[in-house]
Amino acid sequence: METTTAQKCTPMLGVHDCNAAIEFYKRAFSAEEVGERHAWEGKIGHAELNIQGALIMLADEFPTHNSSPKTLGGTPVILHLEVDDADRWLKSAVDAGAEVLAEAKDQPYGRTCKIKDPFGHVWMFNGPLTQ
Repeated sequence: METTTAQKCTPMLGVHDCNAAIEFYKRAFSAEEVGERHAWEGKIGHAELNIQGALIMLADEFPTHNSSPKTLGGTPVILHLEVDDADRWLKSAVDAGAEVLAEAKDQPYGRTCKIKDPFGHVWMFNGPLTQ
């Protein structure tokens, strides 16, 4: 398939409580809400956050549209975020309620760590080496 313009892939996260998820991402990742939350069938059908310049969309669960890791029993996806300081991001996420899956460690490709947020989504932070 040939394309002539740059394409983007923006994740849309299904969560079991979109309002709580938005507040968590604001506390943990200093996310900024972009635009308005859009209601659908009494829930949030669409919201957008800017995290370090990355656009993340999210919505409450809808059986005909999406599922959350809570309903699925986990997620096969890791959201990888380039950050300025992996240790600081790890601490902020944990202080906001995330679970550590991998402590910060220098790797050949940068300093990385991994967390699971309270909504079941897994995030990997990759920052500059500390050595």
